[in-house]
Amino acid sequence: MSSAESPIRYPDASSPEAMTRRAWVLLILNLLVPGSAQALAGNRQLGRVGLRATLVLWGTLLLGALFMGLWQAFTLTLVTSTWFLWVVTVVAIGYAVLWFVLTLDTLRLLRLVTTGPRARWILAGVTALSLVASTGVAVYASQLSVSTNSLLTNVFRSGPAEPPINGRYNFLLLGGDAGPDRDGLRPDSAMVVSVDAETGATVTIGMPRDLHDFTFPAGSVMAGLYPEGYTESSADYCGEWACLNTVYVDAEENHRDAFAASIAKGIPAGVAAMMEAASGVTGLTVQYYALIDMQGFSDLVDALGGVDVCVENRVPIVADETSEPQHWIEEGCQRLNGHDALWFARARYQIGDGDYGRMQRQAKLEQAIVEQFTPATILAKFNSIAASTSEIVTTSVPQSMLGYFVTLAEKARAIPIARVELIPANGVDPQEPDYAYIASLIEQALHPATESHPPASG
Repeated sequence: MSSAESPIRYPDASSPEAMTRRAWVLLILNLLVPGSAQALAGNRQLGRVGLRATLVLWGTLLLGALFMGLWQAFTLTLVTSTWFLWVVTVVAIGYAVLWFVLTLDTLRLLRLVTTGPRARWILAGVTALSLVASTGVAVYASQLSVSTNSLLTNVFRSGPAEPPINGRYNFLLLGGDAGPDRDGLRPDSAMVVSVDAETGATVTIGMPRDLHDFTFPAGSVMAGLYPEGYTESSADYCGEWACLNTVYVDAEENHRDAFAASIAKGIPAGVAAMMEAASGVTGLTVQYYALIDMQGFSDLVDALGGVDVCVENRVPIVADETSEPQHWIEEGCQRLNGHDALWFARARYQIGDGDYGRMQRQAKLEQAIVEQFTPATILAKFNSIAASTSEIVTTSVPQSMLGYFVTLAEKARAIPIARVELIPANGVDPQEPDYAYIASLIEQALHPATESHPPASG
């Protein structure tokens, strides 16, 4: 076959201009359709392998996009499963090796010595960049898959999917404060998050740590231990460090044997007791929990690159009520690093707003993090986020339900969150709470009055 019939496979090596044009064509083809350069100008068998692999990748991506559009929850459940992530890791490494081989072989096919003197250096540089880009993407995909697998395995538990209760999923979020100045871990913040299983409409219920005189659901472990409720007269810990947050310590120190069934499922006794307490306070059946270690919280914020918060009143970083502040977080909108964000959430001395002000600051910080936890941020900093998250978060949410909950969270982002804070500003006295009134606040938030759906009575 003459060079006129196939100038790509049989080029005129005596013409630098023709060889330069041919080199650019092969290089671009290798970038756009790996394997095509070999099919046209080199080893056809290698080219067929590259083309088939490319077509399989394109087809898989298109099929994935189709499934994501039509069956998002199923697709997310699939891609967050351990076996699937291991398959992605192996396949990504395979593509990295293949693209490395194809690009090096393309460099051989370019025959740079026959191209124009100026062009050969540019072609060599672009080839090197394409080698780094193509293999780098595949290697990063494999690393991302390994990091995701590690994160999911360390944070989430195995278990079957569970149905909602009365159309809602209810989660208990705990902020655990186990600093060196503390006797064990105590949840300094406790919040119930109730999510509509269909619409994603979300209600958060903030419970102050000094909430008193609550009962537990009938038939629960804590109800058997405290049939008259958790009060200063019935519970030794209540009143010593507040009340609600001492349920955790009480269960861990005194009643671990009673929670043997929960412990066998991977739920600590203190957490199980707090879930029962939250159910008793709110009247909602709490199904899952997430515990965030506040000592490691700063690592997560630093992994995010900081968090933007508008500070309404300057916050002191101070050890106790009498010490001089080490530093002040001044008023105004600013980006807080992990250390300052932690203190913004924790500070309660020399600030004047007490535990209730701290609850509001924590809610503001949580909202800021959720808003700034964008897909782009997660992808760009995933490895550091995954490393810090696996160290500070424990949860009972099963890995099998991640896809569904991620889809539900997307719906929730489009709907304003209803917030119920059980604090004096909302007519709740934590020392002598009116639980009938609290139930009415929660009911109103869960089922807001509309013209077509008046509030439930009775």
